[in-house]
Amino acid sequence: MKYTRLTKEQLEELHQEFINFLATQSITGDEWESIKRDKPKVAEEELDVFSDLVWEGVLNKVSYLENISSSQMHMFHLTEKEMKLISVKVMNPDLDLTTKVGFEWFKKNWQSDFVEYLTASKAYTDDKNVDKFLLLKQGAVITKGELYQWFEKVIETS
Repeated sequence: MKYTRLTKEQLEELHQEFINFLATQSITGDEWESIKRDKPKVAEEELDVFSDLVWEGVLNKVSYLENISSSQMHMFHLTEKEMKLISVKVMNPDLDLTTKVGFEWFKKNWQSDFVEYLTASKAYTDDKNVDKFLLLKQGAVITKGELYQWFEKVIETS
């Protein structure tokens, strides 16, 4: 398995897609019930293959990720050739960027001496989807990239 198995909830949400996946392998509903009952290892393998297919589809479409903690924001733009990072660090131990109050403070004080910025880029390894998945495993979430794009404009005009 390349990524991780989808959760029970995720599999339930993708029930119809899973049925279609089984159909592409000429597995009927009755046959699937039989496989689950008589060959649980084969059923597990089918779930793993389906999970990897879903993850591949999602990861192929991901362009932006964010990982926000109490004092830092890591915003990633996942381009075709590399991962670009804008990192923000707030050096005020009384603030928590994950709260509304902390983020409001940041929006008003993003140019203060209490805020540091860093930009970087990194080439992908052999499998860029694995690189993206590792960022998700580390706590990043998929976004539309509005925060990254805003910072990119601010940095370009600075």
